[in-house]
Amino acid sequence: QVQVVESGGGLVQAGGSLRLSCVVSGRTFSSYAMGWFRQAPGKEREFVARISWSGSTTSYADSVKGRFTISRDNAKNTMYLEMNNLRPEDTAVYYCASYKSGSNYYWTSYDYWGQGTQVTVSS
Repeated sequence: QVQVVESGGGLVQAGGSLRLSCVVSGRTFSSYAMGWFRQAPGKEREFVARISWSGSTTSYADSVKGRFTISRDNAKNTMYLEMNNLRPEDTAVYYCASYKSGSNYYWTSYDYWGQGTQVTVSS
């Protein structure tokens, strides 16, 4: 049984930083690309970042490029999202997911999801 668990969310002031973690169990973590998505109240789930199975290739949404960094440690079955210079518009529930197939940017291309972790940025 595959389990995906995110952690690290919280309340932070604008300009602050947070690091999210995502631990995967029940599958060979190092064989799969992974992604981060987020969903704000009343909005659709949106792509944030993706990382290849080896960590050598990353991609980001334009809205977070230069502020967020995705990384992974395959020895620990863990993926990270370092978020700097946070803005109120980054407020959302952040989800970690395992890539399946298809476009990197659509949530339907990912199969296993965590329960999400809330990030709230105050102005």
